[in-house]
Amino acid sequence: QVQLVQSGGGSVQAGGSLRLSCVVSGRSFTVYRARAAWFRQAPGKEREFVAALRWGEGSTRYGDSVKGRFTISSDNAKNTVLLEMNGLKPEDTAEYFCAADWRYTSGWDENGDGYEYWGQGTQVTVSA
Repeated sequence: QVQLVQSGGGSVQAGGSLRLSCVVSGRSFTVYRARAAWFRQAPGKEREFVAALRWGEGSTRYGDSVKGRFTISSDNAKNTVLLEMNGLKPEDTAEYFCAADWRYTSGWDENGDGYEYWGQGTQVTVSA
């Protein structure tokens, strides 16, 4: 049974940094078709794509609002997906979710519909 367990997050002032972790259990993430992503959702807003990683290709993709500030990566030894967040802004405040899937797709599934497994969510709050 695949499980994604998130940690990290919290409160920080604008300009600060945080790191989110998503530990994947039940299936190895170090296989060619493994994909992972981070999404976020603020109160009253729709879910927003943040970043995605295609492990086999070593490729990444970022939402426009986080480009140059956030970095998605994987810690293969720990079967963990990370999201490093720098230069945080109040508008980054949201609940963040990691997602993973092992089915082939040619796209990035930025709407989240292509990800079967999801973490429990973790809150990130950025104060001005």
